[in-house]
Amino acid sequence: MKQTRACPRGRGTRKWGTGVVAADDAGRSSDIAGKLGVEPGMVVQELGWDSDVDEAVRDAVEEKAGDELLDEDANDVVDLVLMWWREGDGDLVDALINAIGPLADNGVIWVLTPKTGRARHVEPSEIAEAAPTAGLSQTSNVSVSDEWAGARLVAPKAAKSRR
Repeated sequence: MKQTRACPRGRGTRKWGTGVVAADDAGRSSDIAGKLGVEPGMVVQELGWDSDVDEAVRDAVEEKAGDELLDEDANDVVDLVLMWWREGDGDLVDALINAIGPLADNGVIWVLTPKTGRARHVEPSEIAEAAPTAGLSQTSNVSVSDEWAGARLVAPKAAKSRR
């Protein structure tokens, strides 16, 4: 039988052993940072911020990582990149290549795009085509909020072993 306990800060309940956190009120997302693989102490860079980003996603990532998100001008080595990407933002391959620069060897890039039917939606095929051109592999997709979906990109293992 799974244990159920209250989550910190009154954000619902957690079923221990399942990795599932239930949302409580106001449509709060449950364990967004967990979906994105954020761990305490990770250095996270945010690219493509604009007024349309989901602040709950940003807050969850900052809370789990334990620090503020780095902006586009940061020169630190990063463990994870959150790239907010919309139709019309430019060349995705170029943006991915730029995002790889400060990425740690086992780093991850999450391309966050508006969901289907939302303004400035990006077709999944665009990400699937851009990733290998930039030297990345797409490993999974998740829904991170009501408005945003994420595609997880990593450097292929063969490329990592040659470094």
